Amino acid sequence: MSDLVAIGGTEVVKKWGFVAMHAAIAASFMFLLQRFFLNASQETSLLWALFFAVCAAGLAYKQSTR
Repeated sequence: MSDLVAIGGTEVVKKWGFVAMHAAIAASFMFLLQRFFLNASQETSLLWALFFAVCAAGLAYKQSTR
């Protein structure tokens, strides 16, 4: 583990943590919006949440590599 810290492991953890957090928040938001405010089925809500999570993770990854 000390090897990771020597080559910048903390930056890697921060970057992937940021990407995961962004994806989780986007998925949660979309699921709640679809399920409870737009009264969509659970399957539809989960599909939209997955789609938004992937898109949000991609955007967060792009921003973190700048």
